Amino acid sequence: MDSNKKYWKGLEELNNDPEFVEKNKHEFAEPIPIEEVLSGAGLMNKTPRRDFLKALGFGVGAVTLAACQKVPVHKSIPYLIKPEEITPGVANYYSSTYDGHAILVKTREGRPIKVEGNPNDLLSKGGLSAQAQASVLDLYDVNRLKNPVLNGADVTWNETDAFVKNELAAIKTGGKKIRLVSSSVHSPSTLAVIADFIAQYPTAKHINYDAVSYTGIIQANKNSFDKAVLPHYRFDKADIIVSFGADFLGTWISPVEFTSQYVQNRNNKSLQNKKMSRHIQFESGMSLTGTNADVRILIKPSEEGVALVNLYNQISGATLPGTKKLNNVNADKALTLVAKELLAAKGKALVVCGSNDVAAQVLVNAINSLLGSYASTIDLDNYSNQYSGNDAEFVEFVSEMNRGEVDAVLFLNANPAYDYHNGSAIKDALKKVRLRLSFSDHNDETASLCNVIAPNHYYLESWGDDSIIEGYYTIVQPTINPVYNTRQAEQSLLIWSDNAVKDYYTYVRNNWDKNLLAKGGLSGQKGWETLLQTGFVNVADKANGTYTFTRELNGVAQTILNQSSQSEASGDNKLEVQLYQTVAIRDGKRANNPWLQEMPDPVSKVTWDNFAAMSPADIKKFNLAQFDVINIDVNGYSIALPVLSQPGQAQGTISVAVGYGRTMSGPVGDGVGKNAFPFHSFRNGTFQTSAIATFSKTGDNVILAQTQTHHSFEGRNVIRETTFKEFLKDPSSSSGDERKHKKYDDLFWQDYEIEKKPYNWVMAIDLNACTGCGACVVACSAENNIPVVGRDEVRRRREMHWIRIDRYYSFNNEEGKSISEEQEISTLKDLDHVSVVHQPMLCQHCDHAPCETVCPVLATVHSSEGLNHMAYNRCIGTRYCANNCPYKVRRFNWFNYWNDSRFDNYLINEHTHLVLNPDVTTRFRGVMEKCSMCIQRIQAGKLKAKIEKRPVKDGDIKVACQQTCPANAIVFGNRNDPDSEVSKALKSERTYYVLEELDVQPGIGYQVKVRNTAELEA
Repeated sequence: MDSNKKYWKGLEELNNDPEFVEKNKHEFAEPIPIEEVLSGAGLMNKTPRRDFLKALGFGVGAVTLAACQKVPVHKSIPYLIKPEEITPGVANYYSSTYDGHAILVKTREGRPIKVEGNPNDLLSKGGLSAQAQASVLDLYDVNRLKNPVLNGADVTWNETDAFVKNELAAIKTGGKKIRLVSSSVHSPSTLAVIADFIAQYPTAKHINYDAVSYTGIIQANKNSFDKAVLPHYRFDKADIIVSFGADFLGTWISPVEFTSQYVQNRNNKSLQNKKMSRHIQFESGMSLTGTNADVRILIKPSEEGVALVNLYNQISGATLPGTKKLNNVNADKALTLVAKELLAAKGKALVVCGSNDVAAQVLVNAINSLLGSYASTIDLDNYSNQYSGNDAEFVEFVSEMNRGEVDAVLFLNANPAYDYHNGSAIKDALKKVRLRLSFSDHNDETASLCNVIAPNHYYLESWGDDSIIEGYYTIVQPTINPVYNTRQAEQSLLIWSDNAVKDYYTYVRNNWDKNLLAKGGLSGQKGWETLLQTGFVNVADKANGTYTFTRELNGVAQTILNQSSQSEASGDNKLEVQLYQTVAIRDGKRANNPWLQEMPDPVSKVTWDNFAAMSPADIKKFNLAQFDVINIDVNGYSIALPVLSQPGQAQGTISVAVGYGRTMSGPVGDGVGKNAFPFHSFRNGTFQTSAIATFSKTGDNVILAQTQTHHSFEGRNVIRETTFKEFLKDPSSSSGDERKHKKYDDLFWQDYEIEKKPYNWVMAIDLNACTGCGACVVACSAENNIPVVGRDEVRRRREMHWIRIDRYYSFNNEEGKSISEEQEISTLKDLDHVSVVHQPMLCQHCDHAPCETVCPVLATVHSSEGLNHMAYNRCIGTRYCANNCPYKVRRFNWFNYWNDSRFDNYLINEHTHLVLNPDVTTRFRGVMEKCSMCIQRIQAGKLKAKIEKRPVKDGDIKVACQQTCPANAIVFGNRNDPDSEVSKALKSERTYYVLEELDVQPGIGYQVKVRNTAELEA
């Protein structure tokens, strides 16, 4: 490891800004408000529980009845327990599906309280995204519609059915068009229901519409190979990966699956075999995928197509007409070297592109064909069904409405009034439609324009199936009876089309009996019950065929050249805008979920907002300051956003996240950020995510709720990294002597002799596998009843997460000085070319824990199994423990978050009663809390082993963060078991311990970050 390398969390830390220095002099940004408490404005001014629940707008009664109802129409089959029984205090697990991935839903006393990945899922390998972890919370959202709505008033389902059937019959007789608009549907049974509906109403048509479109890839494959499909990419089979703006670890297509694939060639097991893939990222804004790249090269959005043309020329030896030099000379040089590396890895190379432009994707197909990627790293036979939207079809649908040709439109999981780039056109066109119906379970922006709302079940209340990869089928089964008077959209379609089967459960069962069970080697009732227990069947047996690209490319290259010229910003106060999705909020459908809003963005560490990310050089160039609000105008639509100085942002560009600016999502999501979807445009048959923007200063300054520098290590060395080349020479060169976890002469510490006890619970975290996605943060919140505090409290450094993902920037600095001592930011190229390391940080459960020695009431003590315990009832809130903790992982309850109406928009009341894990105590005001290593899971595992009269086996106990991690970067277990996975991991040459020099004897070992960088950077 280079001793001169400097790591920093933000520019304020790098420059030692006076405000940053002042805030970090003390453990807390402000003292406890004693005056407020004593005056009655705090603890003495209680909000009664009943009023609190009313204020939040959520009720307990409906869910309680749903959980307690004893006679469901059809019996769900638990994953582990057969037959189904509810035993108080014992959890049941049900197989189901979220976003095409097989999951397990944990229920207690009939209430779903936690979602876990199915460890046998062929795609995710048991990992889950932050969105999947947070999905259980939305079940209890009282802002969901309670009944069907007709012309603004609640009605019965009989009244709704009568009205809709009469309207559809009249429209059928009149011969006008019927349109069913949905987000991509990949459920075989749902597609069959839609086909039956269209058969009943011949003028009907199904239009797939995705807020974030992949039409460019689908159409490019149609043009290239006559297969209009989204490929199934195999990152695990690639020795070299080159990405042009595709955030495949964060938000692109299937990030959980891709993460699981990606780390297989980069984790501890792969490195032990002396193998590591190489990843090169070309992009303009710092993405999660870009932070994990071995080499990251900056290009503007307008240069992306040109870069692809140049790469094709280098690989093929041809000279296409779109050839021209890039503004970034280093990028041009890099393309030459990248081409050589790709050719050297022929058959094990993969090039992907995040553009939605058909011409760019055709060129990517040509490159991958030259590299022999088809039948290897790209599968066009067992393809992906995740996105099938057709942008041109949707634009034509809007035109049809404007021409008065459509008399009925039904919206299924689609909200174009919010996320279509021309929402006003949707609103105007819908006024000309006779029957406007939405299946939304909320009165969202589109549903509010409809005369009928037939609210759909939530997925945890539903029967169904899914197939995101051709040939791989998963099942959806309810885990609770419907909370409100909702009905599955498929059942509504069956009723309105006079289908012989009116019950959707029966329809799904019939479809599986007829078409799918036999393919999975199952049959009859026993086969059905087996399916409900396992959760999926895999019949993806098509051979991954070879595809040869033969299309002429001169016209494609010329199209790219023309688009590049039109998309390049020139002139004063003009920049290129790049739109992207955040890992938590994605397209904004889940904006009303407070767990997701409070999750820090993996790169910026901003919560509760979107912003304009600009390079530090541009901020200085345009005389802006951090958090200054600018007005961004694209084609007459403008939004005002605070500026964030983002290292690694390409100069001349702004990155803005979509999914914010909702107006009818609910009390949590409404008014959070600004809507950037109107910055999209429809060009060359697809929705484009980049544009030229004009910006101006507003004079305002809005401080973002950003967590990146809330916990400083004061310049101590906590990150270790090396290059793959150095690692091959000496695997232990970067871990240092600390990896031996050596003991010093202890004068003040009791020798616990834990190595002689049955259990010593420890953890290993592989920095080379951790991508920083943040799924563990949400999983921990769900498992351990972590309160949500909101934007203002986060600004005050009061976020409560037990685990955080520290994001460190670095660049090589010969003398290790700060920027201000060397040169101005505007001339410092290193800030454009920073590298990033993500480090999960949680309580280290130190054997020599400094928190334990300073607690005056023994509220924090050491266990005989190596854990640092908290006794909440003893704690009096001195905060000495937090002040003495070098890792800054302890959290103080400034408020009684679970019973304070000031937090009503964040802790919607079903958090308090129905989502809470009954095995974990909720904490109260004035108490410290921190990671417990999921002690409740440890005790449950030990109890189960005791009942079965056997010792605890390795893998019996998985903590929440470990279980959800799609990269399998976290390993937990018993160090005293020499055959345990964690024991073997901690013996790795790459293992080191953070701040080991303090002799706190931490119980968590980290494994050195390795970068496969040398050749290209030379």
